[in-house]
Amino acid sequence: MARTTSPTISHRSARLQVVQLPDPSGDESLAVAVRDGLCSTPKTLPCRFFYDAAGSNLFEQICDLPEYYITRTEDAILAESAHEMVAGWVSDPIMVELGSGSSTKTRRLIRAALNAYARLRYVPIDVSRTILETSARSLVAEFPNLRVRAIAGTYSAALASLAINLDRPKLFVFLGSSLGNFTTDAARSFLREIASVMQPVDRLLLGTDLIKERSLLEDAYDDRQRVTAAFNLNLLTRINRELNANFHLEAFEHRAIYREDQGRVEMHLVSRVDQCVSIADLGLSVEFRAGESIHTENSHKYTVERLAELARSAGLAEESAWTDPDGLFRVQRWMLSR
Repeated sequence: MARTTSPTISHRSARLQVVQLPDPSGDESLAVAVRDGLCSTPKTLPCRFFYDAAGSNLFEQICDLPEYYITRTEDAILAESAHEMVAGWVSDPIMVELGSGSSTKTRRLIRAALNAYARLRYVPIDVSRTILETSARSLVAEFPNLRVRAIAGTYSAALASLAINLDRPKLFVFLGSSLGNFTTDAARSFLREIASVMQPVDRLLLGTDLIKERSLLEDAYDDRQRVTAAFNLNLLTRINRELNANFHLEAFEHRAIYREDQGRVEMHLVSRVDQCVSIADLGLSVEFRAGESIHTENSHKYTVERLAELARSAGLAEESAWTDPDGLFRVQRWMLSR
């Protein structure tokens, strides 16, 4: 049977549309990533596969943890300055959010934009259709003058569709320091990809975590309640379910390490024992030594100078920026530099 190559509309009403984009990498994308990552040295798995329904729910819990300063600090910045962040257009722009999740913090931007322009079109993009649709329904119920076109799919596929479908000024929103999950080269490429679909009137609102002391960073990714550990281990649960693997979760432990020389927190799943894991759907057996890890995520932290360099490399320039009193987090609004 041929794969679907066109978007599927799973919900349509006067103010809400939910669109499922095809995955250009195909149905085996998880299988390919697992085969390639677990057969490499060192072993790796892409963090984009964290976000099945269970993983998305666990991440929402992480955002409420006392150790996870990122969400509440960014939210405080938005609470104080959202009206400035959405200002500058004669009429209502289209707000496009990458990695929207539950859109909790974005409500501050939506409310500020509705106060400024009376109406708004919001385009949330996320790989998890379940949380995307739940959030979209909640938003249209909460804001009568809001129209939502929710897109379930990869950033690249969604950005390509936006380039031909949106003809109004756009405010791209990328919060939560999600850029930190990219390597430096990948971050540059991704920012260039966003810039390629921007017009001079468009803006990018980018939330980034700043470099700080090791203890605060490592605690944020290894909380006392072990929610982040469950989030990381859920990746193995997903592989067990979707690829008929036999990972024993108790045989792995979550570990978060700040690499000061690289300016990033790394998350790993570390094998507690010598073991062999079978992945039946791939016809693959993977050997682990005690202490060997699977590198699952990077969370890069930034300086203002490094952010400026990233902007320049993507053809962007800073227009405005906001931070908290303790200098933990920074939100910047970028524009095309040419």
